[in-house]
Amino acid sequence: MSAAPSILSMSSVSKSFGGNPAVRNVSFDVAPGEIVGFLGPNGAGKTTSLRMALGYVKPDSGSVSLFGGEPGEATFGRVGFLPEERGLYKKQTARESIALMGRLNGMSKRDAFMTADQLLDRYGLGEAKRKKNKDMSKGMAQKVQLLSAIAHDPEFYILDEPFSGLDPVNQQVLEAMVREISERGRTILFSTHVMEHAERLCDRIVLMARGEKVFEGSVQEALDFAPRRVVMASEKAGLADAVTPVATEMERLETGALDLLLRRDAKVPDILERCVDAGVRLTRFEPTRASLHEAFVALVGEDVRADLEASAATPAEEVA
Repeated sequence: MSAAPSILSMSSVSKSFGGNPAVRNVSFDVAPGEIVGFLGPNGAGKTTSLRMALGYVKPDSGSVSLFGGEPGEATFGRVGFLPEERGLYKKQTARESIALMGRLNGMSKRDAFMTADQLLDRYGLGEAKRKKNKDMSKGMAQKVQLLSAIAHDPEFYILDEPFSGLDPVNQQVLEAMVREISERGRTILFSTHVMEHAERLCDRIVLMARGEKVFEGSVQEALDFAPRRVVMASEKAGLADAVTPVATEMERLETGALDLLLRRDAKVPDILERCVDAGVRLTRFEPTRASLHEAFVALVGEDVRADLEASAATPAEEVA
């Protein structure tokens, strides 16, 4: 049986603005039913790529296929889009905002308002139905905007930095919403510079850095590029000297244990053999799980680490 055609296919797509390249020769596909994370620091080309995927921006070269054809007006009703630029009409109520987007995507007025009420009740915002957007908290307004994007129950969701500006509690709520949408068989592509969301949610990820794709694959395949860490401890001196040849970084923890960043060619039996030869009896040997953040740095190099850290420190933009 042949595989289902991709919902989104970008092939060798490039885009420049004023002579400055924003996206360079990027290709990737999104298959039906997947949750795909589009990851990278601010300025990596994520938003421009998503706008080309929707047909809002035309590529300078390469091609984009959405539902097997050119993106544009014919595909709008099949896509739910949450833009990076947050914005709700301040004088509208929550239910009016959701119903408006539903109607713009082909719903009748009655169905749009009924769906708005159901969604607000379902996601704990029932008391805010008639509250004006300008009077909502940032987190509440962002959830209303997401509900506006899903009201018409599209086949494909494109969410640009959906977690930006949310506190940890509302980030968890949003993650639960993404899982629930996926469980209904829908396809989701979301961009983020926070790697932890992708680790928890994604079937597959696309890593971007400075306009270029640097990796595409499963989360585990990306983690395989991350350097390995191990925490070791001994009651006797000499541990640091014994393991120095197998580590690229070493940090002494408050407990006295050593946190080692291992060389890529380091093997666990060799590490233990070194300790035995040095007469060092271990009281702790604990490999630690690599993070997607570490994998990203390993894939793109230290020179891009600052971009990622700057993205994490960027204040969230106002909502509503």
